[in-house]
Amino acid sequence: MFEILFAGGWLMLPILACSILAMAICANRLLVLRPQLVTPAGLLAEVWELTKSGTMTSERLKSIRNSSPLGRIIVAGLNNSRHGRDIMKESIQEEASHVIHDLERFLNPLGTVAAITPLLGLLGTVIGMIKVFMEIMAQGTGNAGILAGGISEALITTAAGLSVAIPALVMHRYFQRRIDTLVLTMEQESIKLVEAIHGDREVDIR
Repeated sequence: MFEILFAGGWLMLPILACSILAMAICANRLLVLRPQLVTPAGLLAEVWELTKSGTMTSERLKSIRNSSPLGRIIVAGLNNSRHGRDIMKESIQEEASHVIHDLERFLNPLGTVAAITPLLGLLGTVIGMIKVFMEIMAQGTGNAGILAGGISEALITTAAGLSVAIPALVMHRYFQRRIDTLVLTMEQESIKLVEAIHGDREVDIR
């Protein structure tokens, strides 16, 4: 492993740093973006039962808000429900924008890693080929070992850059899709809450 790093030249260091960063971001997002943590099942039904029975307290609201991103959105709507349907929807949308921003945390750096590591690999390729041609100019084509060293450095950095970029890009797309799904679920739950409080029809909030 270390032999490959040394053979690839100094550009292997930023590529290695990018790989560590990408793995850390992926591990963090896999833990944070779990549906049971973001949109826990049964939360809306629990909130509605407490609201209907008149047993909802400020302590309970605080606990629900701190329990999950969906809880933050629901509590924002409940706190403004007495001001009418439009104000309630606006408060939900405002809180949802903050929640989405938190869910998308670190995705930009992950996308940046996916974009720059192939460029770092390409730069390593260019540097390796420059070394090859400089050796050819200085010594001719007789020393195959020196030429092979420059070519191997070029190929190693290219392979390393792609091996980091491809998984990073796949995970970036995966996390974006998961966030879209979670946001859709939160939107549906929020609509149910607004309809249940201000709507003219029965809503199944189970």
